[in-house]
Amino acid sequence: MNKAIVTGASSGIGKAICRQLAANGWLVYGIGRSFNQSDDIAGIERIVCDITDTAKLIKTIKEINKNHDISLLINNAGVGFYALHEELNPVKISQMVRTNLEAPMIITNLLLRDLKKNKGTIINISSITAEKTNPHGCAYGATKAGLTSFSHSLFEEARKYGVRVVNLEPDMTDTNLYRNADFTVDENEAARIQPNEVADAVLYVLGQREGLVMTDITIRPQLHRIARK
Repeated sequence: MNKAIVTGASSGIGKAICRQLAANGWLVYGIGRSFNQSDDIAGIERIVCDITDTAKLIKTIKEINKNHDISLLINNAGVGFYALHEELNPVKISQMVRTNLEAPMIITNLLLRDLKKNKGTIINISSITAEKTNPHGCAYGATKAGLTSFSHSLFEEARKYGVRVVNLEPDMTDTNLYRNADFTVDENEAARIQPNEVADAVLYVLGQREGLVMTDITIRPQLHRIARK
């Protein structure tokens, strides 16, 4: 049975990815800070861990990977704070850097030797913000740009071992990412992406023949709108 690790598994995109993978025969180790009872689904092992607790994160990943058979890593966990940059504080900036960039690099570091042996796949859930300027989201956009850059360089480093490294860059998605913002997704379905649609893109990536890699996939709604809270 193929085995995967997915971070940010308790809600939104991560939860949708876990369900899609489990429905397609994967054993998924879903990492999240907390889970609801309704998250108890066959094929998904729920792992409670705050990925900004580096010592616990390292211990958790090593425990999951002790049998050296993980073939898919999806770095999905993310947090965003939106405001003029001077209105943020060091705690919020640190939380974004550690969640969106540092943790994915640490997890990848711990798993990479075995992913090379397994010719595995790493999918980083970045953001459309990685490719553009982000007033009122300077720090968030910088962390996602860093994740995208990390993915590109890692692919060049690991491709000769058969490792696929893929960036998925969704635009406005109907999740709780915007809980700390003064805006949210628009009610019009044509102006937002659903988490299961990002999960569909994951399955699309995994369904490609050996030797073919789609390193960057941008997912955008037809309309460009947001709603003010």
